[in-house]
Amino acid sequence: MKKKLRDDLTLFKTSNFPKKFKSQSNKKYQVTIGIGGNIGDTKKIFDKLILSLKGDSRFDLLITSPLLLNPPFGYLEQNEFLNGIIILKTNLSPNEFLKNMNRLEKRFGRKRSFQDAPRTLDIDIIFFDNKKINTKKLIIPHKDWANRESVLIPLKHL
Repeated sequence: MKKKLRDDLTLFKTSNFPKKFKSQSNKKYQVTIGIGGNIGDTKKIFDKLILSLKGDSRFDLLITSPLLLNPPFGYLEQNEFLNGIIILKTNLSPNEFLKNMNRLEKRFGRKRSFQDAPRTLDIDIIFFDNKKINTKKLIIPHKDWANRESVLIPLKHL
């Protein structure tokens, strides 16, 4: 399913987006992550990410949003991005969670060449329970999340 929101914004539904996985989890922290990508078969990469998260006992997937095809920001000379939201639960600390997300990005081919560069997979921690963190490595809630359509629109459709 495809729904055009504007000329430059389209919502997509796939087998994993949107989807409800679990309604209950005994894990401690609820985490909202934003995912994005614009290199390669992004939908397939997102599906593989879901499989990786589902197969890892440290995470309980709760729900995913529809996917949003939208223009890049920052560096504009690149393909459109596909973005979505995943809500899951974990017992990992915020820093351990970040390390795990960075490993997943790397596993799926992420290379960090410059700010806002094209990428296979970007995973941003939007919210980590109700925590506020502001360190050199980690800012939660994610900086500027409230001004990004790539976060707001999928969040609104959860």
